[in-house]
Amino acid sequence: MADTADTDGRGRSVRKSATAYRTISEVSDDLGVPQHVLRFWETKFSQVRPLKRGGGRRYYRPEDVLLLRRIQKLLYEDGFTIKGVQKLLREGKSIDDVDVSAVSPGAPPPQLSFLESSAAEPASAGGQPAIAPELRSQLTDLLAELRALRDALRPGKG
Repeated sequence: MADTADTDGRGRSVRKSATAYRTISEVSDDLGVPQHVLRFWETKFSQVRPLKRGGGRRYYRPEDVLLLRRIQKLLYEDGFTIKGVQKLLREGKSIDDVDVSAVSPGAPPPQLSFLESSAAEPASAGGQPAIAPELRSQLTDLLAELRALRDALRPGKG
């Protein structure tokens, strides 16, 4: 993370090093997330552990800020639920290494990929059964309807 500009109490610009600890208001401004959301995430993600000083003031380490940024991306951009992100963290998977195209709402489910193949195709070597054209048509229509509903429910749409 690069140096960031902040202001002191008199409106003067102050530079903070990339390794400096950040207050909750600085992290909130940086991520564009309200402070109460950061405090809520602390209760849901035990990996986020800011230092707490006198009076309950929170100071986030650079690694906390990176983790919060990744959590924000998974929740707000990739469509994960809190439970989904908790599961990833519990399994010890690096959030950076998650292939969201395989599990996010933006990708077709792998088990339905046979719908995109030709109706005249015989069963594949992977064991996918041949589907009757009428059933394939119904399933394709259903898949299109589900995708339209998913797109309509996505954050930032509408």
